[in-house]
Amino acid sequence: MLSYHTCPLATLGGKDTGGMNVYVRDLTRQLGVLGLQVDVFTRSQDEHVPHVLHDLGYGNRVVHIPAGPESPLPKEDLVKYIPEFVSRIEEFAAARCLEYDLIHSHYWMSGIAGMALRDHWKIPLLHMFHTLGMMKQRVAQTSEEAEGDYRLDGEQSVLQAADRIIAATPAEMAQLQWLYLADAKKVLVIPPGVDLTRFYPIPEDEAKEFIGIPPCDRMLLFVGRIEPLKGLDTLIEALSILQDRDQLDQRSMCLTVIGGDPESIAEDTTAEMARLQEMTGRFGLGGMITFLGKRSQDTLPYYYSAAEAVVVPSQYESFGMVALEAMACGTPVVASQVGGLAYLVQDGETGFTVPTSDPSALADRLMVLIEDHELSQRLGRQAAEFAKEYSWNIIARRIVSVYEDLSENPSHS
Repeated sequence: MLSYHTCPLATLGGKDTGGMNVYVRDLTRQLGVLGLQVDVFTRSQDEHVPHVLHDLGYGNRVVHIPAGPESPLPKEDLVKYIPEFVSRIEEFAAARCLEYDLIHSHYWMSGIAGMALRDHWKIPLLHMFHTLGMMKQRVAQTSEEAEGDYRLDGEQSVLQAADRIIAATPAEMAQLQWLYLADAKKVLVIPPGVDLTRFYPIPEDEAKEFIGIPPCDRMLLFVGRIEPLKGLDTLIEALSILQDRDQLDQRSMCLTVIGGDPESIAEDTTAEMARLQEMTGRFGLGGMITFLGKRSQDTLPYYYSAAEAVVVPSQYESFGMVALEAMACGTPVVASQVGGLAYLVQDGETGFTVPTSDPSALADRLMVLIEDHELSQRLGRQAAEFAKEYSWNIIARRIVSVYEDLSENPSHS
């Protein structure tokens, strides 16, 4: 398993940590349950972290490979260290006489590494992009948000070379065919899973007592990286609209934001965090919005269960792990009608979908949930039932069937 640019054990909410980290970690653990031995290779970002960690159970390991400085780097700087990453993986395997049956790479840079390892070891390569550069290009609002040609070219190379591609949703498969002219025979749709032993409904009073906040009756929750495409500014504008309508104070509603580092002065996310905090002050919502920064995933089920609704106002999501985790905890989701969210959130059944970047529509749907607690609870119950279809026990077995097919029939043709 290759997860070059981010470690599956990293704390969530940082610039390069999110749904993919959870996916790689939880899939690997479930593969262990099913009897598969997996080594997850990732670039070492901290010389003080042991290079080999047995933290994924069943003998499955995370192997931190030194490639370039052992410190976090911008993605555009990471590309030049991929060859070193590959050669050191080869050295690691050779020194231990390891023979792998298959490579499963995640994100395009891992796919580039996977291509080289596949050629060296003569074994099949399965790839999952998680996000697509061309889709991010379409929603980028500034040149800083735009993806470089190096990524788009890299994605095309991986798409051509991989033996199979896993898409998270039919939407992603369509994007691969439409924007990248992908060979449909290579692409399989298998959604991510959710760990139902971790994410399940917790009684609201117990959840609120555990997290110790917020000082309000109805909590809305945002969980995600602090970057423009996550659409947190749309949610803040929606709350401003509700305040202008005098629909906030009387219902004692608040928003909790998990992600980023509100105190940071050095990270790349600082500019967006500063912009959002400025918006919060400008709209007079300072007493209503709490920026918590990163939180351990072990605490997330309590935040999800304490919330009246989880809001995912993204401009682009290939799937939407936060939405699935929230639903597994029995909390309705209000999400943008984009990408994987449009498939995952069942409008009127497990939550609501709204047009992208439409704060007025978002405000209306949030108010429906706030005003009708019985509806909110019913949607939450239906969400928890729906999420059971995404149990990792089910999803991992589907992926294993792809592994088996690849081992027997490496070429898609």
